[in-house]
Amino acid sequence: MNNWLSIEPLAWSGILVAMACAGAIGLERQLRGKPVGIRTSILIVLGTYTFTALAVSIGQGADQARVLGQVITGIGFLGAGVMLARDGVVVGVTSAATIWVQASIGTLIGFGKPGTAVVITGLVLFVLLGVDILENYSTRFTRGVHSRYRRWRDRRDLREELQRPNPAVLSDGIAPHSAAAPDEEVPEPAMTGREEKTI
Repeated sequence: MNNWLSIEPLAWSGILVAMACAGAIGLERQLRGKPVGIRTSILIVLGTYTFTALAVSIGQGADQARVLGQVITGIGFLGAGVMLARDGVVVGVTSAATIWVQASIGTLIGFGKPGTAVVITGLVLFVLLGVDILENYSTRFTRGVHSRYRRWRDRRDLREELQRPNPAVLSDGIAPHSAAAPDEEVPEPAMTGREEKTI
């Protein structure tokens, strides 16, 4: 009976921690309608945990650094698949970075550091939730990374600008058409974290 329950080189406690950490991050992504939801997150963390635990169990005969490097390379391909270019703007960068961090969480669990994995999970959730809240309440957190426009009158002009090789616009917020005369500058609209488009 005990042999049947044994899943060496894995551990049931490690699997539970991996599923809990991945589920928490995946839930945040899924509730926002973003890629890398609960199922994908759990599979990523469990996969990296399994590969790392196998490398550790082999012992001195295995090059653990090489195994770790191959895992990171594979995760890089997954992250690249999440990022897309839409209307001249690259989207999905945060989801790709989330995949990368999830792989590190699985690796920590595989190396016997579940407590550290839980702490990293908490920090990831703080970044995903906390920074977004700050951006919604203040536009100062978007300066330096995002550029706001003044002269575009409608979304057609904005899309044409975004399709240029080097668009000057990163934030999609439209001021009313009557806000200014043709030769006047349109006041900068209030911008929230959800309205921005990041390159």
